[in-house]
Order: sequence, then C-alpha cells, then structure tokens
Amino acid sequence: MSDRPVFVVGCPRSGTTMLQLMLHSHPRMAVPPETRYVVPVYQRRRTFGDMRLAQRRATLAEWIATDRTTKFKELKIDKDEFVRECVEGPGSLGSVIGATFRMYAARFGKPRWGDKRPSYVKQVDILLRLFPDAQFIHLIRDGRDCVSSLKEMPWYTHNSFHAISTWAEAIDAGVKLRRTLPADTYYELRYEDLTDDPSTELKKLCLFLEEDFDPAMVSPREAAQVAVPVHKVWHSNTHGDVMRTRVGSWTNRLEGWEIALAEQALGDRLVANGYELSGAPAPSKEHIATLQRVMQKRKASRSRKRLRDRIQRLREPGPVAALLTSGQRSLAGLPPQHADGARPSVTA
Repeated sequence: MSDRPVFVVGCPRSGTTMLQLMLHSHPRMAVPPETRYVVPVYQRRRTFGDMRLAQRRATLAEWIATDRTTKFKELKIDKDEFVRECVEGPGSLGSVIGATFRMYAARFGKPRWGDKRPSYVKQVDILLRLFPDAQFIHLIRDGRDCVSSLKEMPWYTHNSFHAISTWAEAIDAGVKLRRTLPADTYYELRYEDLTDDPSTELKKLCLFLEEDFDPAMVSPREAAQVAVPVHKVWHSNTHGDVMRTRVGSWTNRLEGWEIALAEQALGDRLVANGYELSGAPAPSKEHIATLQRVMQKRKASRSRKRLRDRIQRLREPGPVAALLTSGQRSLAGLPPQHADGARPSVTA
C-alpha cells in the first residue's frame, strides 16, 4: 500500500474542495481543510534554522501551532502532542510540516494524508523539495466558469483581469508539470468529467494513487461535516450530492466583454482542454491592453520570487526533504521505518 502524500491543485473555484472531500472519504486517506503554513515555513526556513536540532524543531512546531496566520486550529490536533512529535521525529523541515498532516490523518485512523490548496499548482517545485515522493492531482475546470465564480467570492479582492490571468497561469503550470513530471507523480482530470461520471473518474484516479476505489468517495457529504469549516459558506454546495448545475453557468454570470476577453486570452488553452468557444466578438483594444499589463506584472512578481528562492537555496541551514514515508527515506538513502511504527533515529 502506498504512503505517498497527495496534493490537490488547480485554479481557485475549479472544484478542488469537492475533490478534497472525495479523497477524504476514502478509508485510507485524510485531506484536511486548507492551512496556510506549508509555503510560508519553507520561505522562512533560514529564520527557523537547522531542523536537525531538536530545539529548532520545537520552535518551528510552536510557531505553526500558535501563529494566527497558519490555520493550524482547523486540524484539531493537540498542540503539545504535535510539538512532542516534532521533537522526537526526523530532523528536517519537511518532517516537521508533514507531522501536522500525519497527525491529522491519525485522528481518523488513516495511514495516508493529502493537502489541498489551489495555488500549489504554481509551487510544485517547492512541494517536491519538501515531500520528494508526493503525487499531484490537477483538477481543471472551464476557465470561464472559474472566472465567473471567482468574481462572486467574498474573499476575492481582484478584478476579472486577474481572474483570467489566474486560470491561464494554472493551465500553463499544468502543461509544464505534465511535460516534466513522471506519470506516477502528476495526474489531470476535468471537473466536468468528474461531476458527470464520478465513479468512473474516481476509479481511474485511484489507479494513479495505487488505492482501491471505495464507493463512499462518490458521495462525500459526510466528509464535508469534518473537512469543511462551517465559516466557509462559499463551500456550502459540498454538503450535498455531486451535481453539474454550475457547469457552463458562465454564459449567465459573465458580462459580454468578459466573455470576449476570456475567449481571446484563453482560447487556445480552452480548446486544448476540450472546451468549446462561443464565438464571442473580439474584445476592445483597451481591455486587451489592460489584461496584458496585469499578466506581465504577475509574471514579473513570480520571477522575483523564483530568484529569491534560488538565492535561499544556496544558504539553507539544514535538510529540507521530509523523512516520514518509505519513499522519502529511500530517496534519502535511509533504511525504512520499523514495521511496528517505531520512529527512525534522529539527531537532537
């Protein structure tokens, strides 16, 4: 049986929460509500120091468990037990982060964990550094539906130009991942196919994950009670049956100029993923110019972040990769953990 971590990625509002719940409904897998510490901890790794030192692991664990930005409380695991687990666990950055998800899975008696955050689609290189045996599921939805849904979210503070850019970036990231990652590491599926025939699509997904399909995955309503925080009212649809009612609803939710601009900017990407264009008239030159400025500004920001990370990698204080699974330990040249679950030896 596989123990590889699983990450659900994609453009926001592409159905990733629904897929999270389907996976959480599997008897061997737990996928928690979204947290906000994986990438920030990685980016601040020089501040937290060498994780081979037990005190450093304790300090990082305390920060994850108590800082108001991390959403650690959503996991509902005991803080003191978590800190103790990190102190006694392997000495690497990924091991401390991974301990949170492993303990969350243990709450449900499950041996395997996952994580869901749409923006991870542009941070897969970071996640593979932390969890080198990870698997990634990219859920793709019609970009016009994603844009229309993003516009309606109370937490989305950007405009339609940014929403269009966000979908394009997720699709472009997926193209690169499909080209560079092994077939057993990266998997794509369409939201429309998943909602049209959940059983068939989930059976294929389970083959990728090396898991047996379980019928409970098709109706994840019970999982929503524990894996979707009550305050996230925009995920209320996840508490019911899987439905296709929102497929193609962009025709009534987007304005004419938004449809025209989306199809102009995203047309090739939409067609490549099996979506038909409406034949909307060409957008105005002003709208095209505005979108180009937004996309160029976002691209420059991503380039600056990549440069900062390359510099950080030259001065890392200690090991990054997790040592919590058989695959992670094998890649690090370490023996597997004992069958009785005993922890590997660590440097304190």
